[in-house]
Amino acid sequence: MYTQHAYMRPLGVSAILLAIDEERGPQLFKTDPAGYFVGYKATAAGSKDVEAGNHLEKKLKSGAAMSTLETIRAAIGALQSVLAEDFKASEVEVGLVTVADPAFRVLSEAEVDEHLIAISERD
Repeated sequence: MYTQHAYMRPLGVSAILLAIDEERGPQLFKTDPAGYFVGYKATAAGSKDVEAGNHLEKKLKSGAAMSTLETIRAAIGALQSVLAEDFKASEVEVGLVTVADPAFRVLSEAEVDEHLIAISERD
């Protein structure tokens, strides 16, 4: 009820937070507007977050660690599956943070295109 006032609207958002802990390694948390938060191995936010979460859960079901390439392709594949469309490299933006390179960076269109080609060849 408190966020019904326009000046309080920023409090009514979902957020996905990522950090690299020195002891536990990469950590991923999702918060909801009520303030509830939980840790995930993979998650999504938005209008089709449940469908995307189910898709990601199937990919991670084996429990084996995924490489950076596999992770990027799983994320792009989840978007394509949930939205039921094939993307062009200019339509997708992929942000990347790894333990080896903890600085946030956005993949170039050429890098995204390589992943899209690999995904289409795999299917």
